[in-house]
Amino acid sequence: MRKRIVSPSMLSADFGHLDRDTRMIDRSAAEWVHIDVMDGVFVPNISFGFPVLKAITSATDKFMDVHLMIVEPEKYVERFAQAGADLVVFHWEATEDPKGCIELIRRSGAKVGISIKPKTPVEVLDDLLPLVDLVLIMSVEPGFGGQSFIEGSTDKVRALRRMIDERGLDVMIEIDGGVSRHNAAELYEAGCDALVAGSAVFKAADPEAEIVAILNA
Repeated sequence: MRKRIVSPSMLSADFGHLDRDTRMIDRSAAEWVHIDVMDGVFVPNISFGFPVLKAITSATDKFMDVHLMIVEPEKYVERFAQAGADLVVFHWEATEDPKGCIELIRRSGAKVGISIKPKTPVEVLDDLLPLVDLVLIMSVEPGFGGQSFIEGSTDKVRALRRMIDERGLDVMIEIDGGVSRHNAAELYEAGCDALVAGSAVFKAADPEAEIVAILNA
């Protein structure tokens, strides 16, 4: 039985009360905090940078799950690790040298994650799976919170879980986009270890209770 993890996405937090929302996550049953870093080039939006990551890490001791949606991530992965990222996730589509990027993250002391967009097949990761700690499946087009879950994403999770298990690898699967208590059970069953939940958590009347509901779905 795999452990269930919820990683609330700070992209859906109230930026005017970031300290308050981070401390809520710190009190909650969530083990991870998901930080979306966007550059306005790889995705059509701009979000957090190093100062905000440092501010969030100062308000919680939770595991920092940092998702880079930026071009040429190899230029920045080490700095994000130094700024407090426990896990640095980069996009397969964003670099011409994924193995080099993996090596840079590993040398920085952080755990290594790689992500793929909804239209990218899991098979592109075949030779990289033994080198990473986690694969992040995007179940919406990256760039904005609050989107609906793309049908077929669960099938990608199942296919990836088979690839990992058949090779006896210790690689976690995370999914991000349109996750809520309503599809959490299916996602865990399909093979996910960690669920990123943004709007479902921060727009709930009781965010801490919503995290528990997702965990226990």
